[in-house]
Amino acid sequence: MFLICPTTIGFGVIRFSPRLGRPYWQDRQPNECVANFHLYCFWYMEAGIVGLPNVGKSTLFNALTCSRAAQSENYPFCTIEPNEGIVSVPDDRLTRITQYIVPQKTIPAMLKLVDIAGIVKGASEGQGLGNKFLSHIRQVDAIVQVVRCFEDPDVTHVSGTVDPLSDIETIETELMLADIQTLDNSLAKAQRSARSGDKEAKLRVAAIEKCNEHLAKDMPLRTLRLPEAEQEAISSYGLMTAKPVLYVANVGEDDLEGKDPLVAKVREYAESAGASVVCVCAKLEAEIAELDESDRSEMLADLGLTEPALNQIAREAYRTLGLQSYFTAGEKEVRAWPVPIGATGPQAAGVIHSDFERGFIRVEIYSLDDLEQYKSEKEIRQAGKLRVEGKAYVMQDGDICHFLFNV
Repeated sequence: MFLICPTTIGFGVIRFSPRLGRPYWQDRQPNECVANFHLYCFWYMEAGIVGLPNVGKSTLFNALTCSRAAQSENYPFCTIEPNEGIVSVPDDRLTRITQYIVPQKTIPAMLKLVDIAGIVKGASEGQGLGNKFLSHIRQVDAIVQVVRCFEDPDVTHVSGTVDPLSDIETIETELMLADIQTLDNSLAKAQRSARSGDKEAKLRVAAIEKCNEHLAKDMPLRTLRLPEAEQEAISSYGLMTAKPVLYVANVGEDDLEGKDPLVAKVREYAESAGASVVCVCAKLEAEIAELDESDRSEMLADLGLTEPALNQIAREAYRTLGLQSYFTAGEKEVRAWPVPIGATGPQAAGVIHSDFERGFIRVEIYSLDDLEQYKSEKEIRQAGKLRVEGKAYVMQDGDICHFLFNV
């Protein structure tokens, strides 16, 4: 096991030695705060990859995670248990920072991807993998829905014809029906508790009734705005149509730019739903992901691409989760930290460690533009460009930060 302890200038890594019977510093920096040891439990926001069987979910997952963990075959339900992988979020700002602050290591922001078994019509009533599939979706924070936008007689389609809008409608309908079941099952209990005077139960009843009215209009819950207290009251339900969604149009090798009319339909639908679309040829991306760096660059150049489409998927999934990045930068490491959009300074500090949030004093901030203009943090300070912000400060995407705290 290992522990990571906050220090005044970065982090020190502590390992436990069975032989010594005590912790020891493996990588100690000078002037650390060593009075307390803290066990860090790193967490990642999760995005679930969903879609009908045989649309390319597992192929996409394998390419994104540079693995072959997920089975990818030409038959339905080749994925049964969900596969999980951690994906780095490409961010060229990290490279730009390290041109001026040269660290021992550079760490990008991360997100967790879950490859979930294909859904079929009737899943909410137990068809296909039914409830097992739906329970996996309830656990993720956002949905990445893969839709097939290519014709290939050698790849079967569960409905016999390629129609991405019908595929989207099938999944949305099943998720809505499952949400209705969840709400109906919870309503009676909430009403009983509300009659006994339970204030939180009254909030649950109000929220459930509003959700049911919204779903009855064939509208997903992500388009419903509830008061914060009501939203919190039903947050444990894992309502699936309340989760943000990113659409991935899986195109053929002859349509990498997504000009096919099938893709246009997906874009139009996504725009009306306030969602984003990324075009990708999952089969081709899987081949690219298996190449070494030089061969990958050569293949991308031959295809007229500047980067794999997978990079765009990772970035868009990150945004769909409502995340942005701030940075910490020093000789030890330059790192991107994920934080919800709208987070305050103390909340951002808490992403590093709860003590940082609890004992937050202030945060010193400068921008990447400042770094590129003045070349070093020392020069930024001397130019008076280093900002000092307090507890009410709302973090901005790209802030480069030093947190000051006392516990």
